[in-house]
Amino acid sequence: MPYNYIMGHHHHHGEVKGKNLGITILLNVGITVSQLIGGIISGSTALISDALHNFSDVITLIISYVANLLAHRKAQTLDKTFGYKRAEIVAALINATTLIVLAVFLIYEAILRFIHPKEIHGNTVIWLALLSIALNGVSVLLVKNDAKHNINMRSAYIHLFSDMLTSVAVLVGGLLIKYKAWYWVDPTLTLLIAGYLLYISWDILLESLRIIMQFAPKDIDIAQVEKSVTQLPSVKNIHHVHIWQLNDKNYHLEAHIEFYKDIKLSEFDTICEQIEQLLSDKFNINHTNIQPEWKRDDPKEYIIPD
Repeated sequence: MPYNYIMGHHHHHGEVKGKNLGITILLNVGITVSQLIGGIISGSTALISDALHNFSDVITLIISYVANLLAHRKAQTLDKTFGYKRAEIVAALINATTLIVLAVFLIYEAILRFIHPKEIHGNTVIWLALLSIALNGVSVLLVKNDAKHNINMRSAYIHLFSDMLTSVAVLVGGLLIKYKAWYWVDPTLTLLIAGYLLYISWDILLESLRIIMQFAPKDIDIAQVEKSVTQLPSVKNIHHVHIWQLNDKNYHLEAHIEFYKDIKLSEFDTICEQIEQLLSDKFNINHTNIQPEWKRDDPKEYIIPD
């Protein structure tokens, strides 16, 4: 089982190694080509299917690679005030969606093979499956550390990990079919892998959708934010609060804060710094926008639907 990290707790790790992702793309191109040629020569639909699986991952790895490059561009402009910081979230959403589609396709193929078993030629399948396991193993190790703190790299990691599992299934199936003639093994393993893909990709799909929809981060207790800010002696209340994620590393908050008295701008600056430090230390909120108020006639509800 690969990582199940909660976003927001890994904000201070190193930069994603785009070079490692580039190497994994080249390795997967090699796997795809060798399996496709081997599948045509041996007449193995299992190898051709695995080759197409790897080819889909080449596409999504390229998306991840481009998204990684875009995310590190300092491209804030008048029409792109946040630059490309959401690029990796979009890539993660695309990757998770393609994994789910792939899983459904594998389930369909497995059912067909139960109904109409297909012969798999042993030796070619076994050797190419071993090659795929080795190259995918190297790819998994290359992106493993980055997957711990980056949703885009985590989806790429899961693609590579699923490739390795698929190749293991093809290897086991090839061995059992060669020596035992158990043709039911191949579709059975395919169903197990497809179920695994659905399970792990669904979480990433929901997580990336949460960010795109600007829902509040799951690991932030909204009520605690209100309680913590209003404990400051000069703060009467905090209302009209919005908390969202720009990506998996940047948490934003905007809110109206009402004060007990008509304070000077210099006093507000001091209190604002205190609030920013509090929110950063306690909730990992690293971008804060506060509107000060005193006796203003507006709704004072904590959350106000716009």
